[in-house]
Amino acid sequence: MDSFVAPSEHDPGILSVCVGRTVQSSIDMDDPTHLVDDYTKHLSSLVDEAAPPRQPLRVLHLGAGGLALARYVAATRPGSYQQAVDIDPDLVAKVRAQAPLPKGVKVKIRIGDARDQLRAAPGDCYDIIIVDVFSGAHVPAHLTTVEFLREVARVLRPSGHFAANICDGKNPVFSRGVAAAVAEVFDDRAVLLEPGILNGRRFGNVLLFGSNTKLPIPGIRRRAAGANFPYRVLHGKEYLNYHLGTPATTDATATPSPPPPDGLFGNG
Repeated sequence: MDSFVAPSEHDPGILSVCVGRTVQSSIDMDDPTHLVDDYTKHLSSLVDEAAPPRQPLRVLHLGAGGLALARYVAATRPGSYQQAVDIDPDLVAKVRAQAPLPKGVKVKIRIGDARDQLRAAPGDCYDIIIVDVFSGAHVPAHLTTVEFLREVARVLRPSGHFAANICDGKNPVFSRGVAAAVAEVFDDRAVLLEPGILNGRRFGNVLLFGSNTKLPIPGIRRRAAGANFPYRVLHGKEYLNYHLGTPATTDATATPSPPPPDGLFGNG
């Protein structure tokens, strides 16, 4: 599938990373702390609340894309160690050429399947693991399962946190199955999504957080409520109610995420 990096029609300082007709992510080349996509802003709340300000972290990005969050981590937590994994060498080469990282920012990029690379990683290694992998407009099935999440937990430090960006819409069986899988692996968990997605009125991003220590829920909830496009934060009983009655997704039952409505993630 063809990939390319293109400037925004409305702001030439914003670059969009596209695969086929799907816009994967957007980057502000002038300000790495400005996250263009709403879901990345909500993912950044976990980065911001996971440790005191400016404290370096070890972060693994499964799904490199335009490295928007990696740029953000480097700018807000200088000295952080970061690795990114992407299966598309052509896309990585285009991002490096057309949207190079700022001087002094170092992110090691490995080419390969996210799950294979995770399996090869040492245990107790990262403070945060962010999973943001799409094949075109779909989340790959093998990155949504109990077995995959057990590998995530193995590679996280005991105090570490996990976040995943997936998509779902009406009758959200897919995201509920993944939420049940997260609940089977992690002691504390949360789901973040727009009210319209929660109510089954629209299709969009669903964020899942997990940890075997306490998630920083008060800070995440405060930021989610104050965003330009507020997300609901489901935690505790609300999280349980979200996936109640839906079996946890496993390697034996996993399917890719459902297709978005025509044109929703297109580049126009």
